[in-house]
Amino acid sequence: MSEVFGYPQFDNTGEMILTTYDNEYKAMMMDIRVYHMNEGEVRKFCREDEEVAVLLLSGNIGYTWEGNTKTATRKNVFTEGPWCVHVCGGISVEVTANSESEILVQCTHNNRKFASHLYTPKDAPWKYSSVGKFGNVAKRRVNTIFDHDISPESNMVLGEVLNDRGNWSGYLPHRHPQPETYFFKFDRPEGFGASFVGDRVFKSVENSFSAIPGGELHPQAAAPGFEMYTCWMIRHIDGNPWLQTDRCEDERYTWMHDADF
Repeated sequence: MSEVFGYPQFDNTGEMILTTYDNEYKAMMMDIRVYHMNEGEVRKFCREDEEVAVLLLSGNIGYTWEGNTKTATRKNVFTEGPWCVHVCGGISVEVTANSESEILVQCTHNNRKFASHLYTPKDAPWKYSSVGKFGNVAKRRVNTIFDHDISPESNMVLGEVLNDRGNWSGYLPHRHPQPETYFFKFDRPEGFGASFVGDRVFKSVENSFSAIPGGELHPQAAAPGFEMYTCWMIRHIDGNPWLQTDRCEDERYTWMHDADF
């Protein structure tokens, strides 16, 4: 049985590894890592035949790619929107930390060429979803940085979710054929929630993640008192990219759509 939950730690270089192509989470078909960067530190990301997305989680950084430069700031994932540079294989992205910062780097195999893009908070606005449904306990804010509609040559999807305190997301329980990885953060260090993958459940905490195989149900919840952030990352299947219409809800619970709570 493949591993579906992870509690990684930063190593002494500031790298935290989530999924790779050959670790216990290889079913995700993505290489996902988080980097803690000190002021003045520089990191360079470039992979042949792999696309790369570099998402700012917090801090102040300078992006440099293909002769372009841009300074991006984000106080934290709870109060400000995302900045992300997305490039195809062979294109280099350099990140300079102008202050203590944290970034997430998502990669996957892709030999197609596409134009590099800088996504800003204006490109991925937060929008409330499921307002008023199921007793209003599944209300959450969602943004999509890029998906198949936005970047059709990409093999990945990248977005973010903010759970209101005590609320659910991914609800009703749903599945889709493509694998998905969730990376969690909380607005307080003692914050926690619950992440379900099929019949397995784990305690989500700061910097933990879920590796969700295709076809598994995967709702999640935040504990009362804590706001929960989820970075959601999907890997398209060859010939079967993830689309919004791929969401398939568990039929045992669809009666709730018409229930009066």
